[in-house]
Amino acid sequence: MDTYLLAIVLILFASFFQGTFGLGMKHIAPLKWEAWWLVHAFTAMILFPIIWALIVMPNLFEIISKADSSTLFLAAFYGFLWGIGGILFGVSVEKTGISITYGIVMGLAASVGSIIPLFQIEGAFDQPSFPIIMLGVALLLVGVAITAVAGVQRDKLHSNSTTTTKSIKIGVLIAVASGVLSAFLNVGFSNAAPVAAIAVNNYGVGAQNASLASWVVVLLGAFVMNGGYALYLFIKNKSWNAYSIPNKGKALKWAIAAGIFWFAALGVYGQGAALMGNLGPVVGWPILLGLALIISNIWGFREGEWKNANKPFKILLTGLAVLIIAICILGYANY
Repeated sequence: MDTYLLAIVLILFASFFQGTFGLGMKHIAPLKWEAWWLVHAFTAMILFPIIWALIVMPNLFEIISKADSSTLFLAAFYGFLWGIGGILFGVSVEKTGISITYGIVMGLAASVGSIIPLFQIEGAFDQPSFPIIMLGVALLLVGVAITAVAGVQRDKLHSNSTTTTKSIKIGVLIAVASGVLSAFLNVGFSNAAPVAAIAVNNYGVGAQNASLASWVVVLLGAFVMNGGYALYLFIKNKSWNAYSIPNKGKALKWAIAAGIFWFAALGVYGQGAALMGNLGPVVGWPILLGLALIISNIWGFREGEWKNANKPFKILLTGLAVLIIAICILGYANY
C-alpha cells in the first residue's frame, strides 16, 4: 500500500477510536467519578501505552533515557497542560452544556494543535502547502461551529435548563481555555519527536512504532495531572471506599475499555502522522479530531440523541459536510 494512503487509513481508524471511547463515560455509575477516572486514566495514559511500546520496542526505557532532559520535560509538561484542559472541560460542561463546550473545545484543540507545530517548523511560511493548510483549518473551525450550533438548538428542544446568562458566559470562557490547553497534547507529541528519532536512528525501530515512545513521555505528564486530580477528589470527598461498593464490575470494565480505546486513537494516529513526515502532526491532528467529531455524532444519532430534532439535525448535517470538505483539503495539503 502507498505510504500516504496507509497514513490516511491509520488516521481513519484512530478517528473511530477517538469518536467512540466517550461511550464508556455513560457507564460510570455506581462508581464515584474519581474512582472511575483513576482506573480510566491509568489504563489510557500509563498501562496500555507502555505495554504497547514495550512490545515493539523492548529497549523503550533505554531509548527514553538517551533523550535530552529538556526534551523530556517539555513534552511531559505539554501533556500536563492538556490534563488541565481536560479538567476544565468537565467544569465548562456543568455551566454551559455538552454541545457548546464540545464545539468550542474541539475547534480550538484542532486548530491550535495544528498551527503551533506548523509554526515550529523552520520556514513554515515558505511551505508550499501553508495557505492550503490554513484554509483547511479555517473550514474546520466553521464546521465545528455549525455542529455546535446544531447541538445548542437540539438542547433547547430537549432541555428545561434554567442556566443563567452569567453562568453561560463563564462557561464559554472556561471552554476556550480548555480548548487551547487541549491542543497541547498534539504539541507535546510533536516536541517529543527527538525521542522517536533516537529509536529510529540508534535502535532501528520503524518510524510508525517509534512514535509510541513519544506518547509514553507526553502521557506521563498527562497522568500526573489526571491521576493527581482524581486523588485530590478522593481526599476531598473522603471516598477511599469507592472500590468496595457492590455491582462495580461493569463500570470498571467500561473504564478499562474506554482507556484502551482512548490510547488506541492516539497510538494509531501517531503511527499515521509519522508516515506523513514533518507535516504529520500539523495535518493529521485536525483530520483526527474532525473525523472523531463526525463519528461521535453518528453514535449520538444511533443512541437517539437527535430524536424529534429535525431542524437541528439538518444543521448538523451541514456542519458535518463542511468538516468533510475541510478534511479533504487538509489531506490534499499534506499530499
